[in-house]
Amino acid sequence: MSSISEFFRRKPERPATRVPADWEKKLETLEAEAENAPRAFQGTPLNRAGDLCLRVGDHERALGYYGRAIDALLGDGQREAARGVANKIIRVHPEAVRTLCTLTWLDLAAGHQATALMHLRDYVSAAARVEQELLAADQIYGMAGATTDDEFLVAAADSLDRLGFADRSARVREWASSAGGPEAIRNPDRLSAACLEAALGSNRRRS
Repeated sequence: MSSISEFFRRKPERPATRVPADWEKKLETLEAEAENAPRAFQGTPLNRAGDLCLRVGDHERALGYYGRAIDALLGDGQREAARGVANKIIRVHPEAVRTLCTLTWLDLAAGHQATALMHLRDYVSAAARVEQELLAADQIYGMAGATTDDEFLVAAADSLDRLGFADRSARVREWASSAGGPEAIRNPDRLSAACLEAALGSNRRRS
C-alpha cells in the first residue's frame, strides 16, 4: 500500500533540455539578422533569440530579447505579434508589471475589452506587490482618459482606489457616468493608434 501511495506522490521527471553547444554563436547570428533586417522583420530573430535563451535557462536574457522584439513589432504596427511575445514574458514572469501594462494598452487598441479587464486586474495586483503604485496609477489614469468604455472606466476607478489614488478614482467615476472624459478618443482608429503608441512607450520603459 505504501509503495502505491509513494508512486502517486512521486513527480514525473522532466526530460533534460538539450542545450546547443554553439548557442552563443547562434545568438550572435540572430543579433546580426535583426540588425540587418528591414524594420518589419526585426522582431522575428529577436523573438527567436529569446526562445533560445529560454531553452538554455537564461531567463534574464530571454526577457531582454523578448522586450526588444516587442519594441520592433510595435514600431512596425504588428500589435498581435507583439501581444504573442508579451504573453511569452508573462508565462516566464507572471508578475512582469510593465508587460502587463503593455498588454492592457494593446487590448484597448484592439478593442478586446474582456481581456483588457483581466490584464488590468493582474497589472494592479502585480504593481501593488512590487510597490509601483504611482507608475501604475499614471498608466491606468491615462487609459481611462482615452477610452469611453463604461465597464473599463469603472474597473479603472476601482483599480485607482486600490492603489490609493482616491481623487483620480472619483474623477474616472465621473467620466464613466458621462461616456468618457474630456479628452476621450471617440474615433476607433485614433483610439487604436493612441493606445498602440502608449503600449510602445510602456514597453520601452520595461526594456
